[in-house]
Amino acid sequence: MNLKRLTAVMIGSATLALGMGAAMPASADNAEIAIVLKTLSNPYWVSMKNGILAEAKKRGVTVDVLAGNSEDDIQGQQRLTEDVVNKNYKAIGLAPISPVSLIQSIVNANKKGIYVVNIDEKIDTTQLKAAGGSVVAFIATDNLALGKKAGGYIVSKLGASGGKVAIIEGKAGNASGDARRDGATQAFKGASNVTLVASQPADWDRAKALDVTTNILQRNPDLKAIYAANDTMALGAVQAVKNADKLGKILVVGTDGAPEAIDSIKHHELTATAAQDSASIGAKSVDILLDALKNKPAIKPDNAPAFIAIDSNLVTQ
Repeated sequence: MNLKRLTAVMIGSATLALGMGAAMPASADNAEIAIVLKTLSNPYWVSMKNGILAEAKKRGVTVDVLAGNSEDDIQGQQRLTEDVVNKNYKAIGLAPISPVSLIQSIVNANKKGIYVVNIDEKIDTTQLKAAGGSVVAFIATDNLALGKKAGGYIVSKLGASGGKVAIIEGKAGNASGDARRDGATQAFKGASNVTLVASQPADWDRAKALDVTTNILQRNPDLKAIYAANDTMALGAVQAVKNADKLGKILVVGTDGAPEAIDSIKHHELTATAAQDSASIGAKSVDILLDALKNKPAIKPDNAPAFIAIDSNLVTQ
């Protein structure tokens, strides 16, 4: 997405994995690669790890996959990344928790001649350039297109009657969530018979999404549809719809394709989810890191990273 050793290690915010210093097997590129994810406590990241390891096995290389405890542990991920930079890796993939949290680590890596690929959450390229750092590429779901796809699906399901819709956003200022929100907003505003009555953050949290949706439904009892920027929030929105005794009357579309969301769709609760292909994102990250090691592009702050978009898939009943 050869029987060489593959190592996948989940690492706590203050601990480092054992065995990272073990000898790497030789490969066509003599590659030594580490990829630092946000966490492995979420199926999205587990799927990405599996995609990384499958592609590494296919390419006959070793990749160490590391992650912090949660998607909020910025300091833990920073410490983990600095440790990786100080090892003998030649190329590193990073999925930063925030757009600025790993900028100094990238600069430090670049000074050592280490190639860096940015995965999933886009690094603030303006600040990175100002700090003297660069990444080879940015690999992620095209979140604007994903939001448009989800919003467009809702518009098509509402049909000629249209109606009021709402968006449950992620954490304010998060680039991925903002892009999904913007894409869905564009789809809704492009339909003359659809009215966006609320767009509010729920911080990727199920309980907060339940509360936010409950408040939106109280103010808009005739609401027809909800788009949530991840499945965790979508499931919270579904619970609010159920509590209001409006299941089947209000469309709820989520994002990510999480197992629980798929199960909810099967049970005719969640309407659909725009599933990110995180395994393909992981696999492509390995390919780009290997390409960098083979082609050895210059590491310069003025070099703009290539954007490699991975498409999403709409999962419905």
